[in-house]
Amino acid sequence: MATLPGPREVDVVVIGAGQAGLSTAWALARQGFERGNGFVVLDAEPSPGGAWRHRWPSLTLGTTHRVHDLPGLPFAPDDVRAPAVESVPAYFAAYEEHFALPVVRPVRVASVGRTDDDRFRVESDRGTWTARAVVNATGTWTRPFVPRYPGQELFRGRQLHTVDYRTAEEFRGQHVVVVGGGASATQLLGEISRVTSTTWVTRRPPVWREGVFDENAGREVVAKVEEAVREGRRPGSVVSLTGLLVSTPYIRDGLDRGVLERLPVFHRITPDGVAWDDGRAVRADVILWATGFRAAVGHLAPLQLRQPGGGFRLEGTQVAGEPRLHLVGYGPSASTIGANRAGQAAARALRRELRPGAPLPRSA
Repeated sequence: MATLPGPREVDVVVIGAGQAGLSTAWALARQGFERGNGFVVLDAEPSPGGAWRHRWPSLTLGTTHRVHDLPGLPFAPDDVRAPAVESVPAYFAAYEEHFALPVVRPVRVASVGRTDDDRFRVESDRGTWTARAVVNATGTWTRPFVPRYPGQELFRGRQLHTVDYRTAEEFRGQHVVVVGGGASATQLLGEISRVTSTTWVTRRPPVWREGVFDENAGREVVAKVEEAVREGRRPGSVVSLTGLLVSTPYIRDGLDRGVLERLPVFHRITPDGVAWDDGRAVRADVILWATGFRAAVGHLAPLQLRQPGGGFRLEGTQVAGEPRLHLVGYGPSASTIGANRAGQAAARALRRELRPGAPLPRSA
């Protein structure tokens, strides 16, 4: 792992060292960019693992969505019962070391602007880097989304988001309202319902899909997300676009126990719970917002490239009109498989943009 200070003028700065950032770094090296002088990866975390460092302890490799291999080094865990919060960061650390990737951490990027000589200026809490191109691979974990409802500030119980969850035991003896229709909501609901009473609310009825949500099943989702980013809209989640939830063993268990009987989302929050306009009310000690995330792209604001729809208009991974800025792990590439492919696509595009006519390395 690279240590500060290191080169501060490089061809490419990659922001983020999760799946998207590491796959991009690997691909940049394959495309002939030198480690250090040619590209650097700036990561806000103190150690490898990205968002996986913060997952709840009960999330095992067997219960999470598949952790896809990073390019060039298979992920071969010894035990699928191992906590993902330990196994995946260990894999990422081994990957960085195996490919000698120039990751500098911890570096929190505050803003990305432009220099007078048409480079990018990357400002951080550890100083400034300048680059001919930037790949943003910051994901979503640092931007949890909690919707607003009337009366929210009056609730006397506890409100928390998925990012704050650690163990079901902390809710024992309390009634928990779980809000959200995604995979995290159903898994946490399944855990919490084993130690206390729960209510599940979603915006629309879930649609259970049997079998694995593989590449073929995901084509419809990717197409819809690609349409959104081409138009500059914020990309949605898999569930928000399709309503589909894969019927995993823990979901089937929840259905058998009757804890996945959902109610429509309430209209307001009261001091003691939640309420609907038809007069129905549920008492609650805890509201758990499993309501997803937004892309962590606020540091790109100085570039003024956001569209009126709130998102970035992309052509592949490239921000429309700016061939030297790529978003990986955003929109259609916001998945482990998608990030791998997008990282390689971004690296190829940057090689063509920054080094036209240069011979392709034999290893690429």
